[in-house]
Parts: sequence; structure tokens; C-alpha cells
Amino acid sequence: MIKKIFFSMFFLIFLAGTSFAAGSSSDSGSTESHYDKAVKLIKAAKKLEKKGKTEKAIKRYERAIKFLVKSNKMKPNKADTLNYLGFATRKTGDFENGEKYYLQGLAIEPNHIGINEYLGELYVATNRMNLANERLSVLEGCNCEEYNQLKGVIDGSKKSKY
Repeated sequence: MIKKIFFSMFFLIFLAGTSFAAGSSSDSGSTESHYDKAVKLIKAAKKLEKKGKTEKAIKRYERAIKFLVKSNKMKPNKADTLNYLGFATRKTGDFENGEKYYLQGLAIEPNHIGINEYLGELYVATNRMNLANERLSVLEGCNCEEYNQLKGVIDGSKKSKY
């Protein structure tokens, strides 16, 4: 009888210990959103590009796109998500879909600074200067770095940062 009680108590203590251990995981990645994961990948890709590691950067952009598509399905119509989707897609060389994402974002938030700058840069890259100038005019009153950056890209005094 004492053996049964001892064994039962030992078993319960062992079971309780393992359940606490299972609940105290330090893996914070499980709570990180798809959007946050994509933003980290894009930042890493930008750093790789600056180091001249273009192929590695493109792989990061492609992974980011997958997370952003998931994020956009879960929480649609977020201008920031569409901005990053446009940016990452453009960086992989897909200007057509990049433009579509940017335009979707502008339909939600017409004065989005990032979208207007990046879409303007896309228009310069695809030799549509009249459309690039339209994006510049939207940024004109923002008193922001993005206006000066796009203005420089349009007039040729600056190269696109991205």
C-alpha cells in the first residue's frame, strides 16, 4: 500500500514537472507575426544588398513575400503590408506585381509616404517619368526625407537607395 502511494506521488510530481517545463518555452518566435517576420527578412535583405550579396538578398525578399501574403490574407487592406509586398516584389524584379501592390496600398491610404516614394522609384526604373513626378507631387508637402530622395532619383542626382 505504501509503495502504491509513493509510486503515485512520484508519478504525479514527475508529470507536473514535465508539464511546467513544456509550458515555459523560451521560443518567442511562435508569437511573432507573419508581418514582423517579413520585416526582419527585408531588413536583412537590404543589408545583404549593401554588401553586394544580391542573390542572398533576393532569397530573403522571396521569403518575406510569402510571409507578407499570409499576413495580407489574415489582415487584409493594411497599407504597410501592401507597401512591403510591393517593395519586396519589386526587389525580386517583378515590377508589374510590385506596382499592383503599391496601387492597392494607395487605394487604402493615398498619402502613404513609403508607398509614394517606392512607387515613384519604380516608375523611374520603368521609364515612366510623368507618373514618378505625380508621386513626387503627393510627397511635396510632407517635409520628409522621402520627398528629397525621390526628387533626387527623378532628376538623376541620387541613385535609389533600394
